[in-house]
Amino acid sequence: MKKKHKYFLALLVLNLTFSLHSNSYAQTAADTINGPVTLKQAIDFALRNQPAVKQASIDEQINERDIRIGLSAWLPQVNGSGLYNYYYKGSPQAGASGANIPSNGGGIRNLSTLGVTASQVLYNNDVFLASRAKKYSRQYYKENTLSSQIDVVSDVSKAFFDVLLSEKQLDITNEDIIRLQRSLRDAKSRYTAGVSDPTDYKQATISLNNSLATRKQTEEAIKSKTALLKQIMGVGAATPINLSYDSTRYEQEASIDTLQPLSVNNRIEYRLLETTKALNNLNVNYYRFGFLPSLSAVGSYQHAYFSHDLSDLYNSSFPTGYVGLTLAVPIFQGTKRLQNLAKARLQVERTDLDLINTKNSIYTEYTQALAAYKSNYTSYQLIRENVNLAKDVYKVVSLQYREGVKTYLDVIVSQADLRTAELSYYNALFNLLSSKIDLQRALGILPVQQP
Repeated sequence: MKKKHKYFLALLVLNLTFSLHSNSYAQTAADTINGPVTLKQAIDFALRNQPAVKQASIDEQINERDIRIGLSAWLPQVNGSGLYNYYYKGSPQAGASGANIPSNGGGIRNLSTLGVTASQVLYNNDVFLASRAKKYSRQYYKENTLSSQIDVVSDVSKAFFDVLLSEKQLDITNEDIIRLQRSLRDAKSRYTAGVSDPTDYKQATISLNNSLATRKQTEEAIKSKTALLKQIMGVGAATPINLSYDSTRYEQEASIDTLQPLSVNNRIEYRLLETTKALNNLNVNYYRFGFLPSLSAVGSYQHAYFSHDLSDLYNSSFPTGYVGLTLAVPIFQGTKRLQNLAKARLQVERTDLDLINTKNSIYTEYTQALAAYKSNYTSYQLIRENVNLAKDVYKVVSLQYREGVKTYLDVIVSQADLRTAELSYYNALFNLLSSKIDLQRALGILPVQQP
């Protein structure tokens, strides 16, 4: 029976061990991203894993600890103390006139005290500042985290579109290579049949080689841009990532109301400066009232022990206790307070200038972003029509070339026009999407999905 009981306990311990290990592993499992990644998935992953966002979150936590450290001075401060002295020459009686120390013919050689002291701040300029500044410091670090998130959303979106643009360029180049290979076969057949001279065949070969070189350049560019995107997202370098492309959705989301009014208070940079100014004003008040005294309530309770022999030291005690108030008045500090006050006022003045400069910069940034968006939107609308027209022209010219109506030069021109129209379309679309992000950021309305 005892063996069964031991066996049961062993199994229970083993199961608990595996359970705790599996739970620990589940809690520390790394965040992963799989499958074709949409823009929203890329942004959400970056907000969870980008080091800059994590650092901003840690800064918030550090600030919260600093606030608690500063406010802890409002709580009672209690300290214990202990002392032991052995007098190899003289005795504590010599310097303790009137003290309640027992007379001992052998003299006192051992002295010990045990006690506790407590203090409670009633008013202190440092603690008063900490209690007033906590609201603004929390606000500042929350806004700093939001600023980091906005940067990540903007950077990830642009890098995402940059990779997609290169991938679409690669698709267009591959389609162009297929057309050129077909044209090369046609030109070679016509040359072999004696219908045309070798010029068409050579021109087709030149165009194909150029497209093959362009394809290789685009493939390498995709690798480089993907590496940048993964870095911004916080994805490991060895982790593969494939992007999802939805042209219909991107075209629908490319529009934005250009009549929205600009409010500088929507910009996180401006709000950060306003919070900084509020903190600087608190510093001014701190140094302005630096002449006020500090007041604390104090108390102490101690036991004193005296004896000639160490073995008898703690046989009897002599308690003492007191309560009272401590007032510290700063009388003269060598103009330190006045210099700090002047410095704090200059810092407020400097922040006012930062606010003016930032406001002007925001208006300039908004004007530039709005102009770029309107220009890109017009280009996108016009270039989109060219793609279908270029496809129709290429089909007709290619058919006429096979029938001997058009020259091969006409085919090359129509192919180049089609390739240019397709590349221009995707360039215009992704430039429009990027300029929309810039405009949203300039307006202070760039959406940030919380992790």
